[in-house]
Amino acid sequence: MNCQSLSHTQLFLGMSPQDIEEVLPCLGAHERSFAKGEAILRAGDVTREIGLVEKGSANVVVNLYWGETRIFGHIPRGDIFAQNYAALPDQQTTCDIVAVEPARVLFVSLERLLTTCTRACGYHHQLIYNLVRISAEKSLGLSRRMMHIAPKTIRGRVLSYLSELAARQGGPRVRTPFSRQQLAEYLGVNRSALSKELGKMRQEGLLTYHLSEFVLSDDALHQA
Repeated sequence: MNCQSLSHTQLFLGMSPQDIEEVLPCLGAHERSFAKGEAILRAGDVTREIGLVEKGSANVVVNLYWGETRIFGHIPRGDIFAQNYAALPDQQTTCDIVAVEPARVLFVSLERLLTTCTRACGYHHQLIYNLVRISAEKSLGLSRRMMHIAPKTIRGRVLSYLSELAARQGGPRVRTPFSRQQLAEYLGVNRSALSKELGKMRQEGLLTYHLSEFVLSDDALHQA
């Protein structure tokens, strides 16, 4: 396990590589690798562990009853997932966690993280603090997605999402973590309809784009 890399993640924020190396055995930590498109967790699974993406990235995918899928979120390198399910005994997951690219995941026991171990190491309080902060940020992320899909039009959803990215990424040039199909699923729209609307917005001078990179004009930011 690369403790130097882990020291830069939000879960282990404030801990040195040496601190992390010492605490990992207390957490029952273990690693697994996943191929692109492989499910890290499937809907219906029960887990008592938190996952931390050490390499690659993953999407949160919901499979609807009639066969369609929706992407509810993206899990970049260094981020965690499944903390809510791990906190509830016997709670089945309601979504798939799917590797977007070859990924390596560190799993740690939530129970061990929240409980001071027999060695009485002093790192659990820092980990609990970090976990609470991460959970709050994820809750805000879910609220942002609800805001993005609130507009009735595709254009409204696109502008809501891209303007929020512009605010977070510090300028009108933004990069999304999604392919075009994944972006359509995240915004809850049809892919061909999304592509058509993006074409119209480009013709009107609201934005330009190439693959997952977009540049918003001043007019687009004012309309958002």
